Amino acid sequence: MKGFTLLALSLVALLVVACAPVAPPATPMAPAETPAAEESVELADIVDTAMAAGNFTTLAAALDAAGLVETLKGEGPFTVFAPTDEAFAALPEGTVESLLADPSGALTEVLLYHVVSGKVMASDVVGLDGQQVETVGGAPITVSVSDGTVMINDATVIAADVEASNGVIHVIDKVLLPPTEEAMPEKTGPEMADIVDTAVAAGNFTTLVTALQAAGLVDTLKGEGPFTVFAPTDEAFAALPEGTVESLLADPSGALTQVLLYHVVSGKVMAADAMALDGQQVETVSGAPITVSVSDGKVMINDATVIAADIEASNGVIHAIDKVLLPPTE
Repeated sequence: MKGFTLLALSLVALLVVACAPVAPPATPMAPAETPAAEESVELADIVDTAMAAGNFTTLAAALDAAGLVETLKGEGPFTVFAPTDEAFAALPEGTVESLLADPSGALTEVLLYHVVSGKVMASDVVGLDGQQVETVGGAPITVSVSDGTVMINDATVIAADVEASNGVIHVIDKVLLPPTEEAMPEKTGPEMADIVDTAVAAGNFTTLVTALQAAGLVDTLKGEGPFTVFAPTDEAFAALPEGTVESLLADPSGALTQVLLYHVVSGKVMAADAMALDGQQVETVSGAPITVSVSDGKVMINDATVIAADIEASNGVIHAIDKVLLPPTE
């Protein structure tokens, strides 16, 4: 009986298979198209980037009214601390309207107070804690860092490193108002420190300051000048091959002095001046030339990048760089 049942089931299965509709022959699959490699998206300029963001409509309207659109569409590079629409709305009633009524005067001054020459990324800004940085408007802004938050005067950076083809935007939560002429410090007055004291106060040039002391160059760079110093950060010195700093310090009047003076140029060369020297060689106080180049909006001194520009002092200016410059061997 059991054998009969199995036989019956087998016959049923065969009948089901035999009666099932025959599937049409499978159509060969076309080879999947390989997606084209994603084209690199070209960055928009600062103005178009701000407009595309959607939360800078008041800023864009103000730039248009002041005739600064073409300026910020220019080659740059620029760093813009951009107040949001909410920041403009928080100004006292009538302030925006009053500024718009004086486009070539007060409005232009306020807008240019939000712009710094050069492309200063967030990591560079953090390194400027406690320092003043000159704006395109001429008045300085004060950078401070507290609990990891970057402040520009009393405004907080709420979004950083919004890159554009000709610079970078950092979003801030307040509109920066330039100081009145009475409140602005004299750029070369006694309250402005010299190059050495400015470097000491910055806090990220301790190795450089130690080297200057060892080489007996402190009084030189406290002198009348003016001087332009391309100042390697502590991180730049730390990146040198092991033992290099110690070797230089062991020869203060020879190799160390030559290296240090290779970072100094006579005269006050601001960032805008340096950019105009693209492709040229500039003689240093040591006698050996450095090569200035501009690539993707960044100023290069030999193979070192200027990461913070126009740190002014009473007897010149400092530009922070990310590598130690080593003079060519004879």
